[in-house]
Amino acid sequence: MSVKAFELVLAVERELLMGDKPRINIECIECCGKNIYIGTNDCFLHHFLLEEKSSSKGNPAFAAQKQLQRHLGLKKPVNELKAASALNRLIVLCDNTIMVVNMLNLEPVPSGAKIKGVVTFTVNENPVNGDPFCVEIGVISVKKRTIQIYMVYEDRVQIVKELSTPEQPSAIGLDGYFLCLALTTQYIILNYNTGASQDLFPYDSEERKPIVKRIGREEFLLAAPGGLGMFATAAGISQRAPVRWSENVIGAAVCFPYVVALDEGFITVHSMLDQQLKQTLSFRDGHILQDFEGKVVLTTTKAVYVLVPLPLERQIQDLLASHRVEEALVLAEGARRNIPKDKFQVMYRRILQQAGFIQFGRLQFSEAKEHFRKGHLDVRELISLYPLLLPTTSTFTRSHPPLHEFADLNHLTQGDQKKILKCKRFLISYLSEIRSTEVANGYRDDVDTALLKLYAEANHESLLDLLVSENACVLMDSVPWLEKHKKFFALGLLYHYNGQDDAAVQLWMQIVNGELHDDTRADLYEYIVDFLTFSSKQDLIWKYADWALQKNEKVGVQIFTKRPEDEEKKGKLNPDNVIKYLHKYSQAIILYLEHLVFEKNIQKEKFHSHLAALYLDRVLQLHSQSETPSEELSSSRTKLQNLLQKSNLYRVQLLLGKIKDTDLKFECAILYGKLEEYDKALHILVHQLKDFQAAERYCLWASEDKDPSYRQRLFHMLLALYMDPSISNDALVMAAVDLLNRHAEVFDAVRVLRLVPESWSVQLLCPFLSGAIRESMHSKRMSQVALGLARSENIIHKHEKMKSKGGPIFLSEKKGCQLCHNTFSEPEFVFHPSGIPIHTHCAAKRNRESPSRRQYPNVNNHT
Repeated sequence: MSVKAFELVLAVERELLMGDKPRINIECIECCGKNIYIGTNDCFLHHFLLEEKSSSKGNPAFAAQKQLQRHLGLKKPVNELKAASALNRLIVLCDNTIMVVNMLNLEPVPSGAKIKGVVTFTVNENPVNGDPFCVEIGVISVKKRTIQIYMVYEDRVQIVKELSTPEQPSAIGLDGYFLCLALTTQYIILNYNTGASQDLFPYDSEERKPIVKRIGREEFLLAAPGGLGMFATAAGISQRAPVRWSENVIGAAVCFPYVVALDEGFITVHSMLDQQLKQTLSFRDGHILQDFEGKVVLTTTKAVYVLVPLPLERQIQDLLASHRVEEALVLAEGARRNIPKDKFQVMYRRILQQAGFIQFGRLQFSEAKEHFRKGHLDVRELISLYPLLLPTTSTFTRSHPPLHEFADLNHLTQGDQKKILKCKRFLISYLSEIRSTEVANGYRDDVDTALLKLYAEANHESLLDLLVSENACVLMDSVPWLEKHKKFFALGLLYHYNGQDDAAVQLWMQIVNGELHDDTRADLYEYIVDFLTFSSKQDLIWKYADWALQKNEKVGVQIFTKRPEDEEKKGKLNPDNVIKYLHKYSQAIILYLEHLVFEKNIQKEKFHSHLAALYLDRVLQLHSQSETPSEELSSSRTKLQNLLQKSNLYRVQLLLGKIKDTDLKFECAILYGKLEEYDKALHILVHQLKDFQAAERYCLWASEDKDPSYRQRLFHMLLALYMDPSISNDALVMAAVDLLNRHAEVFDAVRVLRLVPESWSVQLLCPFLSGAIRESMHSKRMSQVALGLARSENIIHKHEKMKSKGGPIFLSEKKGCQLCHNTFSEPEFVFHPSGIPIHTHCAAKRNRESPSRRQYPNVNNHT
């Protein structure tokens, strides 16, 4: 596809060059800065100064001023020119002779330095000798199949190397040690330092003029068969795809990223990046095409022209204007090496952003997103296309010059609702990805507000996720939008995030009460309770707890029973205040007291007594309402009995006063047990309730965590009730037998045998007697084991004592105490285990000063 990459501009007119001499033709040309040197067929050198300017229409133009012309003193055309600016010299080939002339006055150097027998030559633009004051050239000699390497100095020339080739060369290129040669039948790469050669591909140099053009470090452009321009490296490989140009190309040049070729009627421009033909210019009678320091110069036989490249940025913008995104990006990437890094980054990012909007306009969203990401797009540029999404507080203005041609989304889609929906889905996806990245830095309020609006409008499930996480939604813009789309629950979350919990709860209450419709959460009532549970604002809790409890006491009381542990530790909600608050809610206050007593295990008499009293009142109420036991009554009695048995903190006398005259016999027995009036408790269980198993369980419960004798006393008390001689009852007798047989290890066997009637058979009490004997034997053996262990320990202590006595200790008036260093005047002393005798009073003093035991080293006796 075509693109305008160059403009053809006349540089040196025919009249300025040759005047009225029609037979004069241009043979060669060289540029060095603003200087142009032209060699003609009449053996003249012409020097022009070329100034670039702009025409009245802003187009590029040139003004040439002739500086000098000089005849070389020969009758042959000037074949080739090369400038050596470091030496201030021109290297001229004329009549198979290379001569060196001064660039300013075009005079030959005084030394008359020349190289004879030269067909053509080239300058090594990547020299290997490292001397800045000489130029290395490669020469095709008139001698058959010979290549020569010369060093050209300011006033002399010096041959360095001469090489032979397998065929006669006709064109030459030189880079470093590598020669690229067009031979009669093929191209080759020849290393003149090592002599190694590499065949490239065949080419008939006699049929068509070969082209060898150095285009970069160790890389050449060659004219290949079939009208191809081939790239070849010094290693003999091609790293670029070939370009297809005319079969009759007579010259080629490179102006990155383009390859310019000249044939008899046209100039063609191909891209080195994608090898496509980009531009074709009509140019008749083309004769020479050369590139000099990025400047492309071409001539007819009579005039000089310059191909002026359009700025790459303009070319890229033209491609983007034509929506040729891929070509524009390829061209921009290719321009990287020719533009300063900072400038390129700015330019390339803008190009990527423009490309992204072009792809966005085509609804190619994945490509657009990638370009936006790589181009570091200010996301507000994209959001601004969507009406009303940016918050009213945003100060954003679109980039100038604009990145796209769209007024807004309606303009882009021409009102197509399906396309609008696709665009909105893309924006949701894009904003969701970038909101937590650096792309959104500084614009979080714009991004989050836009996302909220899109989510609400699309009824998107991520709306709630946005609002419960960290966000920067602008409240002033978001409230009316959520109200418009009836997202009242979400609005409550937004209020909460902005610290307006009161407004949030009021809004949610309106939904639960049916004043507003929003079916986002079917369990909104439970959510409100949970919200109040974890709220640290006490005024909010007291304000809305009544509403929650009126709806459902069992659920509403969770506001107080499921508080966070850290809050309860700080004592923010006083239980006394909560109990006072809940007094009008019969179910809630019981649940709260259960929480304090059973879950929090608070050991306070008032809470235990209050709960027990409430349990009792509930049981009495249910008992009075129905003569037959109900499931609720059974459950309530179980709760009461459990509390009475496990708690030791309630006021027993208070409860006993309420129960004594009721049918709650078992509860009464428990209370008597708390008072340790076990005879009354057991009397109720045995004679009034006639529940013998309950009586046994009662004895076990009452003696729990007590010593064995306590339990034995209770069981003997129960046995005495069963075997009361004043009451003759077979059921009591059987209960007594069962009690003895089941708990033989508890009873004192001697007392039992004295108590049982002689009429009872041994077989009847066999389990009891077996258990009693087993327990007696076990106790006896355990006593023997304990006695044996005590004797063993005593022997060990005696042994240690005997070991500590050791041999005799000699004490004299000359021996001194190791603490005070005074001699002993009395026979009393303390002997340390380390073998040191010390005064008794010194030892006592030392022990008082230091409770830890000291170790004294063995020392010689003082004499």
